[in-house]
Amino acid sequence: MKKTITASPLVKRQIAQLGENIRMARLRRRLSLRAVAQRAGISLNTVITIENGKFGVSIGAIANVLHCLNLAEDISQVAKDDLLGRKLQDLELEPKKRAPKKAKTREIIQDSK
Repeated sequence: MKKTITASPLVKRQIAQLGENIRMARLRRRLSLRAVAQRAGISLNTVITIENGKFGVSIGAIANVLHCLNLAEDISQVAKDDLLGRKLQDLELEPKKRAPKKAKTREIIQDSK
């Protein structure tokens, strides 16, 4: 049984916009749906699903389509500059305390010589 993905309205709009962006990129390159599907190694229905902004498509399929459109570099920009995450991380960072010196180790090494 398939799991149903529940998304917020914002995420739905973003996925729909991503699909539209991919569709426009394909049309600017004058590629057919069938050509993109073949080059990406996915079904025609999967490309249509991506362009319609529907859920349930793997990130790998989307990455393959972006690669076919010479937009693979765009996927590396996702979550690249996570300013909020960095600020939260910085709040929890404490300077590392230096480990105490081990005098016994030196004494054992000197005694064995």
